[in-house]
Amino acid sequence: MPPRAKKARKDAPEILDPEIVLKEVRRCRAALAAATPIDARDVDLSAFRVVEDMAGDAVAGEIEKLFVECARTILAGASYKFDVPSRAAGNQHYVPELDRIVLKDNTSERSFASVNQTRKTAIMTRVLSLVHEVVTKGIHVTKRDLFYTDVKLFKKQEESDSVLDDCSCMLGCPRSCLNVVAADKGLVVGRLQFSEDGDPIDCTRMGVTGKAIPAYIDKITNIRSDAEFVLLVEKDAAYNRLAEDRFYNTFPCILITGKGQPDVATRMFLSRLKAELKIPVLAFVDSDPYGLKILSVYMSGSKAMSYDSASLTTPDIKWLGLRPSDLDAYSLPEQCRLPMTPKDIEMGKQLLKEEFVLKNPAWVRELERMLQTKQKAEIQALSAFGFQFVTKVYLPRKLRQGDWI
Repeated sequence: MPPRAKKARKDAPEILDPEIVLKEVRRCRAALAAATPIDARDVDLSAFRVVEDMAGDAVAGEIEKLFVECARTILAGASYKFDVPSRAAGNQHYVPELDRIVLKDNTSERSFASVNQTRKTAIMTRVLSLVHEVVTKGIHVTKRDLFYTDVKLFKKQEESDSVLDDCSCMLGCPRSCLNVVAADKGLVVGRLQFSEDGDPIDCTRMGVTGKAIPAYIDKITNIRSDAEFVLLVEKDAAYNRLAEDRFYNTFPCILITGKGQPDVATRMFLSRLKAELKIPVLAFVDSDPYGLKILSVYMSGSKAMSYDSASLTTPDIKWLGLRPSDLDAYSLPEQCRLPMTPKDIEMGKQLLKEEFVLKNPAWVRELERMLQTKQKAEIQALSAFGFQFVTKVYLPRKLRQGDWI
């Protein structure tokens, strides 16, 4: 028989009445609805590179301008080049008013005449020509499709993927406007309905594990929900447990997972849900530096795609669990705790230097506690108290107590 949490033994059975459990969530939702969101137009971003949505013909027009300039340079007897925005770590800036990372306006020259840059310049030229074809035809392709059009040139998909982001940044539009998408990765289930390219979707009727978050976020319209909150789950194993237990029916919510490090579509989808539904987003991640790092990608964006942070970030996500303080609060057995590796400790120390962490004293305390104890735990460690402990005790108690930061 599995061990049970000490508090679970001493306390009365956990309260599962939604009216009681969701009281604090509703208070959080009311505060969110009453808050005046910061308008990005009121923040001076003139020193940074800000991309804007473009129609397919506008993207094609920008590519044609680049190629015409390249042709003129070649006809003049010189080598053609591209001025590519730098996406290096030193060219990133955190904007506290918007709680997201943005890209500074520094650029670097990528010239076909430079021996070190010839191949990468050729890859960029090829990617731009392929994107022009795709947007002109009004179709979508995957990044894998793009890679296989010229395997000998690209060699590795990582190279064509990286250049694709460079192209998007250089053209001044989000990557989604290039009509090149990643394969479906994220999942959603629960109290959510929307239309996908005109087809009605009800996420309570999509089987146990729900629906794959579509890569074509621009085709999603008419989003509707009676959910009280969004529960963002780091890993699909924990998501599957919640989905199978129909947690969203007991406590009206929307469950989302990016299956670890989230893809662009999952990040965009979550951002849209928060903006349109105006309900809190609560995060359920591993109690380790990488869980918090993944949460930061959802909240403040990744440095690799900071140029498109406006459409990819979801500010003010609440850290519900699993937090370092929970390990003792729920008397997690020692055999379920893992020692932090040197790499974990280094990552934790780096996070303590990040501005998005420093602005939240409660996050700092949790990280410091983790580094002090040098212990970590995965969400699945809670299964030591029973496979349904998360859905029957842990999450209901957390929600009832408003225990998030």
